[in-house]
Amino acid sequence: MADFIIGTSVETVEPTIDVTVTNEKPIPVGRRKFQLVVVDDAGNKSLPDVVEVVVKDTQNPTAILKAPSQVEFGKSFLLDGRGSSDVPPGKVVKYIWTMLG
Repeated sequence: MADFIIGTSVETVEPTIDVTVTNEKPIPVGRRKFQLVVVDDAGNKSLPDVVEVVVKDTQNPTAILKAPSQVEFGKSFLLDGRGSSDVPPGKVVKYIWTMLG
């Protein structure tokens, strides 16, 4: 179990870690990034790997947008909001799409 603080590394010898969350120390709603660097027995460090975890709101719906990370110039692509959800019994009934910058 570990209390994560933004920008502060937590080192373990185990390949898994529990992210400890309490009412007093919640992880804020939204997309949160976690990074892993591994070190071998010679002291060599890997390049970092990063994942995003979406912390869902308990009242409002949560938008989950999937899209390709790269597309060729002049080619169409799909934006996918099917992972979005609401707290039951609510349901998502509208998607509002905006291109930013």
